[in-house]
Amino acid sequence: MTEALYTSLPQWPKAYPDSGASGRLKVLNEDFQVTELPLQLPSGAGEHLWLDVEKNGANTAFVAQQLAEAAGVKDWDVGYAGLKDRYAVTRQWFSIYLPTGKAGETPDLTQLQHPEFKVLSQSRHVKKLRPGDLQGNRFRIVLRDVAGERAAIEANLQAVASRGAPNYFGAQRFGFDGGNVEQGRAMLAREIRVRNPKKKGIYLSAVRSFVFNEVLALRIQQGLWGKPLPGDVMDAAGRPTGPLWGRGRVTSTDQAQALENSVAERHAVLCDGLEHAGLDQERRPLVASAVDMTWEWPQADQLVLSFSLPAGTYATALLSEILQTTEPERQAEGDPPALE
Repeated sequence: MTEALYTSLPQWPKAYPDSGASGRLKVLNEDFQVTELPLQLPSGAGEHLWLDVEKNGANTAFVAQQLAEAAGVKDWDVGYAGLKDRYAVTRQWFSIYLPTGKAGETPDLTQLQHPEFKVLSQSRHVKKLRPGDLQGNRFRIVLRDVAGERAAIEANLQAVASRGAPNYFGAQRFGFDGGNVEQGRAMLAREIRVRNPKKKGIYLSAVRSFVFNEVLALRIQQGLWGKPLPGDVMDAAGRPTGPLWGRGRVTSTDQAQALENSVAERHAVLCDGLEHAGLDQERRPLVASAVDMTWEWPQADQLVLSFSLPAGTYATALLSEILQTTEPERQAEGDPPALE
């Protein structure tokens, strides 16, 4: 069998009827507002200085570097729970390892002046922030130049609010035109050698996410999305899950396992490679449930949505179930927004 190449992303199916509507996303940074929902708040004591930061037009890694420089520490002494979009107004926590014996030695980073971010408050805590240390994110999204039948848009809004949306990984996970998946395939097939650990991690993540999306897409195609199958592994909220491929057998059984294995056979190079890359089998919910979802039409062609999503869930995947969105060409610059 000829080995598959992954030179572009497929058009994965949607769960709900196409509304035929369109709108413009992120025309202004203020059109995409994200507030991180932390797992915990700083206790007020400890060797780590936690900062509540609002940024506008900067990516998370850049802000972390600026904070490290201002505090006089190495880049690896700064932690954060998740990456946030550059072309947005976002609020998130950072931590800086900064042990001190005297309160007066702690720098006041709320006085730091920068055009793209500001430190709203700071407090000490006993641990460093690490990736994934968040409950989720709260979004406020403005869609401009909305065109299409409002009744069709409203129908999909109601469906997503009540039943959720497919928990696809967003396109930004896969790099420009899905290129990270093909790079990952070539790496796993030993056609290329990737020495940079960060790049290797990005490629593995892209491949793993691609396989998950393929499983989810197949369930949608077969009319099985959002419905438990015999042998499904359910999460704590009672939602069916799909595989994040790695070492060991999938934990599903019966019909669910047969479906997942059929996808693995179709992408054997990817799945075999992931099994030998040191990653363990994990599970991810197939359904993304929006919490406290509301919307309004301040103008005839403007739609404003507010909702919360759990960590690891993509707002853009939810929006795609409502209408087709386009973004300014600046997104082609390759900033990898990963709202997790």
